[in-house]
Amino acid sequence: MGDAVGLSIIGGWIPLTVTVLGVVAVLWLILSPRKRHLFVVVPVTIAVTVVLALLVRRFIEHSWGESVPVAVCAWGAAGVLGLLLSVPRLVAGRGVVQRSVTVLAAVLAVVLGLSHVNTFYAWYPTVGALIHDEGAPTVSVAQVAHHQRVVDLPEWRPSRDIGRHGRILTAGIPGSVSGFRARPAKVYLPPAVFDPVSPRLPVLVLLAGQPGSPEDWLFGGRLAATMDSYASAHDGLAPIVILADGTGSIFGNPLCLDSRLGRVATYLTDDVASWARRTLPVAETDRRAWAIGGLSYGGTCALQLATTRPGMYPTFLDLSGEAEPSLGSTKTTVDAAFGGDAAAFRAVTPLHLLASRRYPDSAGAFVVGRGDRSTRPAVVTSYRAARAAGMDVHYSEVPGGHTFTAWAVALRQQTPWLAQRLGLGPPGQPTHGPLVRRNRPGRIEYGTLPNKEALRGSAPSYG
Repeated sequence: MGDAVGLSIIGGWIPLTVTVLGVVAVLWLILSPRKRHLFVVVPVTIAVTVVLALLVRRFIEHSWGESVPVAVCAWGAAGVLGLLLSVPRLVAGRGVVQRSVTVLAAVLAVVLGLSHVNTFYAWYPTVGALIHDEGAPTVSVAQVAHHQRVVDLPEWRPSRDIGRHGRILTAGIPGSVSGFRARPAKVYLPPAVFDPVSPRLPVLVLLAGQPGSPEDWLFGGRLAATMDSYASAHDGLAPIVILADGTGSIFGNPLCLDSRLGRVATYLTDDVASWARRTLPVAETDRRAWAIGGLSYGGTCALQLATTRPGMYPTFLDLSGEAEPSLGSTKTTVDAAFGGDAAAFRAVTPLHLLASRRYPDSAGAFVVGRGDRSTRPAVVTSYRAARAAGMDVHYSEVPGGHTFTAWAVALRQQTPWLAQRLGLGPPGQPTHGPLVRRNRPGRIEYGTLPNKEALRGSAPSYG
């Protein structure tokens, strides 16, 4: 079972097999000895499928402000086509065997579509991710609370038998101050937390995209493998990573603001921080020991909180974020969140704040997939604005598009810089080349990519 968990489902023989079987299944559903099926039913079904695909694509882009790539739309349509074609084949089918084959073909067609959509986004890169293997052992709040003596990081010394792997805690973080109803958070606790004497550690609050869930970072983002890799080279030390819920539901979009849509900003600052300080061995007083980060919606949110709450989050990771929170258009966003008050919206918009304030104590990383045409311009614009506002920022591009292929590599690339920024000290055995060249006025400097050795073993290789 251990070997099977690590099998890739976005490359290699598994997606190839699914593709071959799926294509054969769709062809079987299309081809029929009945002329009426071939020349009437099939063309009509294809037309209906195309119309449905275009309507769904338009709805998603209008409602969520997210572009749907043509490839994703096409593969999704292939699955729907197979499902629709199975209905007339079942009606006209004769015997149990023929109907059973039709049902199997419909299932294979749907799996074909889902497989290729997943391959595009790399949401579930392995069999383990597909069956919700979080990449690390689990632990309860009681087990963490039972643990022991805690000291400040400078006083801590690791024991000889410190573990090599962190653990995952699932916990509900109540919106006591904000009133925001969040889904349970996932928390990565590095090996040092479970040493007989635990150090107080810095915190990274990491957010998923929209649509999305907190655990997305454990599956597509390979968070545990990245943090374990860093911790194994640094005496079990790594940031505590809180995968907090920033949307309230898989399709929710409260814009990561305090507005009519919910007090998400307050939840991610006051409520999450209060819970962490009560429950976990976290650094309590050092303002530089807290960071915010995220992908897509989460990246936008990270920049929002870095500009509106710099005292709480002076360090941030913006991975493929937009320039401003959005529900599809500025007017729609302003009307829904602020009752048409454009000034109230501007007051919490990152680009407006970066143009009107200075942030000399803040630092951040802007990272985007090299093939991400949808958000790359926004990331570049935000990076330039942050640099002009006095932030210590850097920009880099990684392989991939607006997908976990890019975000998993981006997190791994930025972890040494982030850990050093949060006070864990300079990397002892860095797993990456130089992170970035220093910024020069008027130019964007690109970071180096992870070397091949750093991506071997438990972390996926992204080519």
